[in-house]
Amino acid sequence: MPSNTKEKNAVLIRGFVPYTEEKGEEYMNERQLEHFANILNGWKRELMEEVDRTVTYMQDEAANFPDPADRASQEEEFSLELRTRDRERKLIKKIDQTLQRIEDDDYGFCDSCGVEIGIRRLEARPTATLCIDCKTLAEIKEKQIGG
Repeated sequence: MPSNTKEKNAVLIRGFVPYTEEKGEEYMNERQLEHFANILNGWKRELMEEVDRTVTYMQDEAANFPDPADRASQEEEFSLELRTRDRERKLIKKIDQTLQRIEDDDYGFCDSCGVEIGIRRLEARPTATLCIDCKTLAEIKEKQIGG
């Protein structure tokens, strides 16, 4: 069962109607929060459906191959699927945390400096917790420490 999480997520995120701001509109007002809650809930629903498809697929395809090479191929395929599902499980947890931030009226502002993250950045990455400047700095620091 081919699965490309990044491609699937990109398609989902591209599939929404971009938010149209009205002149003088307050940042992260009720309409904007609803917009992002809808994006996040749709994304979560897609991920949950993918988990269900994987479980069904693995149950249907599980076979006890007498040939060790066939058995190893199936085990490797299942292992890849399970790693992908594990990443998606972590993403679902992050989506749930983000939905909680919306509920707590703490969504859309940078965790590091407190400025607005921005509508377009949040539409590109709805779970973002840092503004683009702080995220860029964090990546630079990460590269310096890691490299």
